[in-house]
Amino acid sequence: MLQNSGRIIETDKRFSSNIESESFLNNLFVRLVAKKIQFTNVDFRYCIFDACYLRNCTFDSCDFTGCKFVGSNLLGTNFSGCKFDYATFERTQLDDDILDNSCPSSENLKLKFARSLRMNFQQQGNAQAANKAISIELEATEVHLKKAWASKESYYRKKYKGFKRLKTFIEWLEFRLLDLIWGNGESTIKLIRAIIVILIGITVIDVFSTGNINNISDYINSFIKSPQILLGVLNPTYYSSALLAFILFLRLVMFGFFMSIIIKRFNRR
Repeated sequence: MLQNSGRIIETDKRFSSNIESESFLNNLFVRLVAKKIQFTNVDFRYCIFDACYLRNCTFDSCDFTGCKFVGSNLLGTNFSGCKFDYATFERTQLDDDILDNSCPSSENLKLKFARSLRMNFQQQGNAQAANKAISIELEATEVHLKKAWASKESYYRKKYKGFKRLKTFIEWLEFRLLDLIWGNGESTIKLIRAIIVILIGITVIDVFSTGNINNISDYINSFIKSPQILLGVLNPTYYSSALLAFILFLRLVMFGFFMSIIIKRFNRR
């Protein structure tokens, strides 16, 4: 029942000249070396690059579908018009400009590609590149989820139908809501904006409870007091128990979101 995959193992080899229109389909390259080599229209589909050194090379219109890069060095290497569908990266050093010109066109493949690179950059401690990959991953995820329930493309309508389509719609709504609140864990500014909206809501409730809705100074005083109410320093007696419990819930959620962002920032460093 099991057949030989036909994988060719190349160990401790090097490219000494430019390569054009060649095929290295399903190869395992172990400690492959190439420096300042031009690769044009080369087929590397389903290859594994293990502990390879490919510095300052240029890959033009090459196919890396299903490839896996492990513990390799690709710093200074440029990719132009290459195909990286289903490609993965682990502990590999490379420049983040691969995210600018080599992302797959399909959103579902793009988010997997960006996610793999994000995890790879985090392993390398490259916080700036990891943030860039996260941005692309989130953007692709939103488009993919929206297309999954709304697009009329045959791929999405065949794969997502019935209850599965409804499920992706709910996932998209959740994604959009969390994006508005705190950028899905990546935007401190959006979290601050959400907190300001909560403070404004507390201000309006406070004015309608005890103040004059036509007096601007009452709104100003209530807004100044609102952070104390949100943080639990003040618990006005004219607030119902249910309202105070809801404010406590919001306080815990906002604090949890804030700590999550802080922890993520430190983890990437």
